[in-house]
Amino acid sequence: QVQLVESGGGLVQAGGSLRLSCAASERTFSSSAMGWFRQAPGKEREFVATINWSGGIRRYADSVQGRFTISRDNAKNAVYLQMNSLKPEDTAVYYCGRSPHSTVYTTSADAFGSWGQGTQVTVSS
Repeated sequence: QVQLVESGGGLVQAGGSLRLSCAASERTFSSSAMGWFRQAPGKEREFVATINWSGGIRRYADSVQGRFTISRDNAKNAVYLQMNSLKPEDTAVYYCGRSPHSTVYTTSADAFGSWGQGTQVTVSS
């Protein structure tokens, strides 16, 4: 069973930056596509970004395109989300997810079978 732990969330003013980290258990991590999703109260879990096993294929939600960057370091069993120019509407719990596939093109959270506990990101105006 893959274990995922997110960190790096916090409170930041609009226009600021945060860098989220997702630490994964060693087993099978390097072969898995990973994703970041977020969920605000009363909302569905929303696609933010995905990255394939090698880091060569990355996709972003329109709402974060140009502001967020997903990356990974397989040697460290870690996935990151650099968030710049944060806006209050980015406020949510951010979750790291693992796909059983090496590459995913869908934006659906259903494609990611394993999740971390989430880390809270709050952006003040």
